[in-house]
Amino acid sequence: MPAIHPRTASTQAPATYNQPSRKGKKAWRKNVDITEVTKGLDELNEELIKGGVIAERPSDELFVLDTAGDASIPQRFPKRTSKPLKADEIIAARNSAIPAVSMRKRPGDKTSDGIIPAKRTRREYITVKELSRLRKVADGHHESTVEIADASYDPWAAVPEPPTLDVVKDKRNEKKKPPKSLSQKSISLLENGKTLPAVPKPAGGYSYNPKFEDYEARYTEECNKAVEAEKKRLAEEEAERTKAEAAARSAAEAEAAEARAELSEWDEDSEWEGFQSGGEELRQTTKKQKRKTKADRNRIQRRKDEERRLKHEAKTKLRKEQLEQIKQIAKEVAERDQALALARDEESDGSMASNDEELRRKQLGKLRLPEKDLELVLPDELQDSLRLLKPEGNLLKDRYRSLLVRGKMESRRRIPFRKQARTKLTEKWSYKDFNI
Repeated sequence: MPAIHPRTASTQAPATYNQPSRKGKKAWRKNVDITEVTKGLDELNEELIKGGVIAERPSDELFVLDTAGDASIPQRFPKRTSKPLKADEIIAARNSAIPAVSMRKRPGDKTSDGIIPAKRTRREYITVKELSRLRKVADGHHESTVEIADASYDPWAAVPEPPTLDVVKDKRNEKKKPPKSLSQKSISLLENGKTLPAVPKPAGGYSYNPKFEDYEARYTEECNKAVEAEKKRLAEEEAERTKAEAAARSAAEAEAAEARAELSEWDEDSEWEGFQSGGEELRQTTKKQKRKTKADRNRIQRRKDEERRLKHEAKTKLRKEQLEQIKQIAKEVAERDQALALARDEESDGSMASNDEELRRKQLGKLRLPEKDLELVLPDELQDSLRLLKPEGNLLKDRYRSLLVRGKMESRRRIPFRKQARTKLTEKWSYKDFNI
C-alpha cells in the first residue's frame, strides 16, 4: 500500500509550459519560470550560513595538505604495511668487507698532485760536521771567543755623514685632467643668449599636411628671400661688369697717353725745322749742311727742355688722374664688399636661426656656420598621406647644426684627403753590375 503524504503548499510559481504565447501583459508573471533563480538563492543562503560563499573563500580554508598520513591504515592492514621491501632485505643481509662508496668528495690518502715530496733527513745520528765542531770545543777552540784588540779609532770623533745623492723626482701627474672648458657653460650663438633646445619644435608650416594659412605665410616668406637673393646676385654681377669696364677704359686711356707721350724727338725736330710729312713725298735736297752756331744750339736746347717739361707735366697729370680713379674704385669696392659682408651675415644668421631666432654676429671659430637647407615643399608636391610622402632632409646635418648653434662645438672644415708622405721612385742598377 503506498504511503500517503500530507498535501503541502508549493512555494514555486505556477509554470504553464504548454501555453503557446505570452504576449498578454497579464500572463507575463504567471508564465515565467524562476525555478533556477530560486534554487541558486537558496544555495547561496546555505553557504552563507555555513561560513561564507565557497567560490570566494581562499584555498587554505577549503583544503588541507596531509603530510603525516593516516595512522589507522597499518593497524587495519598489518600484512601489507609491516612487510619490508625485498631490496631493503637484500641490502641489509649483505656483509661486505668493502665499505660503500660515499657520495661526498673526500681527499684520498694516496692521491697527490704529481710532485714528489723531498725526503726527510734522519736526525737520530750525529753528522760529521757536528762531530768535528764538538771535538774543537772539547779541545778549547770556541767559535764565539772574543779577541781583545787595541782601539785604532777615536770613539768621540764626529761621525761623517754619508753623501746624499741627488735623486730627480718625477713631479708629473699621470692622472689625466679634464679641460677647464668642460665645466664651463656652453656659449649660445643666439642674439638674446638663450639656450636653444637640442631638437626645436617646428612651426605649423613644416607639417607634411599643414594648414593653408601657415603654409601660405611660410611660402611667401621663402619666396621673398629667394627674390632678394636673386636681386643681390644681379647687383653683384652688374657691379663686377661696371668694374671690368672701368678698368678696361682706364687701361686704354693709359695706353693712349703713353703712346702720345712717347713720340720720338726726331719727328718733332723735323716739325720744328719746317719739314712736314703729312702725306707729301720727301724731296731730295742737295743743300750743304751748315755748321750750327751757338745761338742755334741754345735754341735747340731750350726747345728740348720745353718738350721735356711738357712731357713731364703730361705724365704727372695722367698719374694724378689714375690715382684719383684708383681711390674712387677702391672706395666703391670697399663699400660693396662691406654691403656684401653685411648681407651675407644677415643671410647666414637668418638661415641658421631655427623658428625665426636671430643669431649674433660674432661666431665661434674661424669658419662660418653651414647654411640651413630649404625645408619647403611646393604646392603640387603636397601629399595627403604619409605613405606617399617622400623623405627629405638629412638628420646628421640637422644634429651637427644644432650642436654648432648651441655652442657645443666649433665649425670645422671637412678634409677629404689626408696628407701622405712623399715617396721618391728610384731605379736599381744592380742588374747592370756584372763581372767578367
